[in-house]
Amino acid sequence: MRVAVIQAASIPDDAAASVDKACDILRRVAGQGARLAVFPEAFIGGYPKGTGFGSVVGNRSLAGRQQYHDYVQGAVTLDGQELRTLAAGVDETGVICVVGIIERFGRTLYCTAVTLVPGQGIAGYHRKLMPTGQERIIWGFGDGSTIDAVPTELGVLGSVICWENYMPALRQAMYAQGVQLYCAPTADDRPSWPSSMVHIALEGRVFVLSACQAIKLDAYSEAHQAAFSLDFKADDYIMRGGSMIVSPLGEVLAGPSYDCETELYADLDMSQLSKGNQDFDVCGHYARPDVFELKVNVQPMKAVTFS
Repeated sequence: MRVAVIQAASIPDDAAASVDKACDILRRVAGQGARLAVFPEAFIGGYPKGTGFGSVVGNRSLAGRQQYHDYVQGAVTLDGQELRTLAAGVDETGVICVVGIIERFGRTLYCTAVTLVPGQGIAGYHRKLMPTGQERIIWGFGDGSTIDAVPTELGVLGSVICWENYMPALRQAMYAQGVQLYCAPTADDRPSWPSSMVHIALEGRVFVLSACQAIKLDAYSEAHQAAFSLDFKADDYIMRGGSMIVSPLGEVLAGPSYDCETELYADLDMSQLSKGNQDFDVCGHYARPDVFELKVNVQPMKAVTFS
């Protein structure tokens, strides 16, 4: 079974154009025989790297609020035209797609990973449980109701976004659902990231597919570039990629690749999943439930309940 991870830059100010780009990529990877494509975090809606939205402790600027307004306008809804168009591209190509979006739900934005399956449309979605650092001023917190794994004809898919991968309890919740294809859309392009992906593959005895954008500063609007708080030139990569695919025994099958837009492919031997469990099953014979127990709340958390 051939899979692909997509290392590409979104079009930050134009969600519809990002969807069109994603559909073009799906056609390309389908031509290479891929049956699953994993796109980076915030591919639709954009990852606002380097923007503080005018926020410091105790104060938010009017200019920053305008930037936030513009960002909200570029977000998408699960039932909106952008994802309907992407679902049509999935149907056309027959490629299962996991893609990071900036989701607008009510009056809050979420960093969400959506799984689209041919003939089903949205088969699952996961809202990031824990935005990192400054992300917390622009994105809401997801809850346990969106951590369900997605059964597909290729295997059981799970999505864990960026630094959620550093949350051991969340990883264990994914392993306990029988995840086989562990998708990690991310914005982390540091040299330390690949070692975490190898560790997770070994820990969960899963195939790990990690996708990160490779994006230059000049991909952003002039207003975003003017507000950029780090020292980069317009044609510098401000997100360098580092996408990769890892086997359940920790073998790097593709990547990591840096400073370019590309698609990475691997042909997966699904028998490696059970072969890896001969000596380690993190939720089975290595779990020690007599010592450790994890309870997961999967109920939607609502601020107001009418009864």
